[in-house]
Amino acid sequence: MSTSHSAAPSPLISKQEYYSSLPWFRRCLAMLNWRPVVDYELREIEFKKRQIAHEHRMKQLDDEDAAFNARMQSLDAKLDALWPSSNSSTTQHQPPESDSGTSSP
Repeated sequence: MSTSHSAAPSPLISKQEYYSSLPWFRRCLAMLNWRPVVDYELREIEFKKRQIAHEHRMKQLDDEDAAFNARMQSLDAKLDALWPSSNSSTTQHQPPESDSGTSSP
């Protein structure tokens, strides 16, 4: 769904703006107080605007999540680079393995 809208759209459209966008015959019917249609169409417009705002917010959250995951991966890589160097300075001596298969006379 691709629609263009301004940077900060108004969440509600005024009835006067709505009436001015109608053809003349629909405007006459609306002015004769044919309210159910007008109210229904206004609710539909408001719903579409909320849906667009919701999709925009979800995209923004996805972008933030991707940036966070990238930062976490870079920090994990740095920790992985530091971890072996800190382990090598404190290596523990392991006892030599004895051959249990051979016996000395």
